[in-house]
Amino acid sequence: MTTTPTFTLRDGAAMPAVGFGVYQIPAAETETAVTAALEAGYRHLDTAAAYENEEAVGRAIAASGLPRDELFVTTKLWVQDAGEAPSRAAAGRSLERLGLDHVDLLLIHQPFGDYYGTWRTLQELQREGLVRSIGVSNFAPDRLMDLIDHNEVVPAVNQIEAHPFHQRVADLALLEQHQVRAVAWGPLGQGRGDLFTHPVLTRIAEAHGASVAQVVLAWLLQRGIAVLPKSVHPERMQENLAATELTLAADEMDAIAALDTGVSTAFDHRDPASVHALGTTRFAV
Repeated sequence: MTTTPTFTLRDGAAMPAVGFGVYQIPAAETETAVTAALEAGYRHLDTAAAYENEEAVGRAIAASGLPRDELFVTTKLWVQDAGEAPSRAAAGRSLERLGLDHVDLLLIHQPFGDYYGTWRTLQELQREGLVRSIGVSNFAPDRLMDLIDHNEVVPAVNQIEAHPFHQRVADLALLEQHQVRAVAWGPLGQGRGDLFTHPVLTRIAEAHGASVAQVVLAWLLQRGIAVLPKSVHPERMQENLAATELTLAADEMDAIAALDTGVSTAFDHRDPASVHALGTTRFAV
């Protein structure tokens, strides 16, 4: 079993560098997938109220028999629960669904609605011990800077889309400046484009006797970015976790850096239509 290295967050918490993401895994399949991930050696689980599978994640945690202090559990609050009172109630519902008395990391899922009110509540929840670390997701540099300037606690992480085709260089520079850990969602480009067949990536993978997925994850990890690969296949879970054992040479890192297109493979958080779609989407949470 691979032992996952950790990144130390600005508040002192140790976060496993490779987490298991459950985005778009149907609730009916999530418990089985998370159970397999825990058996493979994952100790960082990433879910969200909007994924509608927190209960299944909680069941897998309970059935695993693993000590609570060996796990790092992340969840997120959706836009419909933005604001001080709504976010407190939503956090309570997430804890109940997960069957936990605290989460290790609670994030604001999207930078829309009254996220200032939500952040004030997250700071309170952290002081109360219901949340160990607090952070944000999908915050562009300007919104993150504004949040930092006008609040007591600096986010411990910013979870953003990051992969070879969308590298977020400017975002990462700001995060490093303020000791905010970058966490990459969709680190494998969500299977879109030609990532798994790209000649640069396949050449590097062949040179190391590794998979393209392992090369991409290793490239992100070597840049200090935590990753959240997703798979429902146990052999791929193990393969992704083993990326921590791969070290890329400087010229290989540079070759991958040259692949940046600056374009999201998911959605643009600055696009008005995308903002409207995300901000008005409601879940049964």
